[in-house]
Amino acid sequence: MRRDFDEGKPIFQQVRERIEDQIVNNQLKEGDQAPSTNQLVQFYEINHVTVAKGVNQLVDEGILFKKRGVGMFVAEGAKSKLVQKRRDAFMDNYVSPMVQEAEKLAIEEKEMLKLIRKIKRGEENES
Repeated sequence: MRRDFDEGKPIFQQVRERIEDQIVNNQLKEGDQAPSTNQLVQFYEINHVTVAKGVNQLVDEGILFKKRGVGMFVAEGAKSKLVQKRRDAFMDNYVSPMVQEAEKLAIEEKEMLKLIRKIKRGEENES
C-alpha cells in the first residue's frame, strides 16, 4: 500500500478508494478481515476521524461490515458491487464523453473500435 496522498482529493476518500482497490484486486476477499481503523491510522499516520469517515462510508454502502469486538470484514457481494459502481463511473466519465466527441468529429463506430484496438495493442504512437 502507498502511504502518500494526492492533494487534489480528500484523504478520507483516498483511504476508502485504497480499501476498495484491495477488494477489486482480490487482496481482500469477501469474508476477509479488513485492516482496523487503528491499523490504518498508524500505517498512514493520519487522524483517526479521517480514516473513520472513509471506512464508515464503506460500512454504510455494505462493502464492509463490523463484528462488535472482533473487527471489520469484507461483505459478501462487495467486489461485484464495487466493480459495477466502477463500470458505471467508467461509462459516465470516459465512454460517454468519448462518444460525444467522436460524433462531433464524425468518427464512425467502426473507426472508434479500430482506434481502441490499436491502443489496447500498444500501438498508439504508430501511424
